[in-house]
Amino acid sequence: MLKSFLPVLALIFLLAGCGQSERVVKISGPTMGTWYHISWVASDDDSAELQQQVDERLAEINRIMSTYDPESELSRINQSQHWPLNRTVSADLYEVLQISQQIYRQSGGAFDITVGPLVNLWGFGPDGNISQAPEQQQITQKLARTGSDVLSLKQGQLSLAEPRYLDLSAVAKGWAVDDIASLVEAHGYHNFLVEIGGEIKLGGSKPGGKPWHIAIERPQLAMQADPQLIIAPGNRAVATSGDYRNFFEDDGVRYSHTIDSHTGRPVRHNLASVTVIDASSARADAWATALTVAGPEKGMLLAEQQKLAVYMILREEDGFSERTSSQFKRWFPEAAQQTNNQHR
Repeated sequence: MLKSFLPVLALIFLLAGCGQSERVVKISGPTMGTWYHISWVASDDDSAELQQQVDERLAEINRIMSTYDPESELSRINQSQHWPLNRTVSADLYEVLQISQQIYRQSGGAFDITVGPLVNLWGFGPDGNISQAPEQQQITQKLARTGSDVLSLKQGQLSLAEPRYLDLSAVAKGWAVDDIASLVEAHGYHNFLVEIGGEIKLGGSKPGGKPWHIAIERPQLAMQADPQLIIAPGNRAVATSGDYRNFFEDDGVRYSHTIDSHTGRPVRHNLASVTVIDASSARADAWATALTVAGPEKGMLLAEQQKLAVYMILREEDGFSERTSSQFKRWFPEAAQQTNNQHR
């Protein structure tokens, strides 16, 4: 379950009248097949020291959770030849697996970290791209080796009753954002913005007490980044899943990178993007994918059941329409009033 890069844009507006003693310090760098961008408010500049720690920590997370690194902890689990599997895993991996299993259950299986074989079959994983849709027989074979019901966690141990290929790409970046945000705060910076591949977490405010603003991107195939909606999330995280960047076409049919774990095929509904705002970037990341898989009707029902702040953009014959959850309306009443159920 891969998501397109940069589905959300961080807009950092520096006001000319800011206090002279404080400014926004920025660092960035490559990670997880994308880029990270971190901004924080400070009167001094220890960016070199902090960037070194960030780079080291992100490299460590990648060594644990990457499916592209054959030597990562996750890859070694996926390469196991001994089933059933019972293995003590690192604390970081255990935490991400716990979050994944919780959302798997809460979403009725819409979020499933075992769909990796199907992601690869459709050309959206480490195995590389394809230009033609796979045959149904191939899909059926891969479906037989998916499903998180065979996975259990207890006291730092992972157990798999049957062979499974685990893919954390729909939650790992969000979890890394939370982790790096904690690292930034440990340096004493409580006014910050951390972004990795479009997953964002914010804290505090900009110089002068002005809020950080986040622009949710308008779905479009070009690589421009026009904002559809701008919000001030406060001390929260923002994640967006969209189907308009990572896809391929075969015989006039467009296949999205988001795989429905129940059918083994890319989703086919008219939901163009889902944005989730939550205290946790990991949860926002995973739920954005789960709701994209579920589709607009079932997805909004799940959002209401789980009290999630959700903003959806749907394709219509004459453009786009928008839907917002009750929690989104409570947190962002002005934005919801402007956009809810309106065509763009």
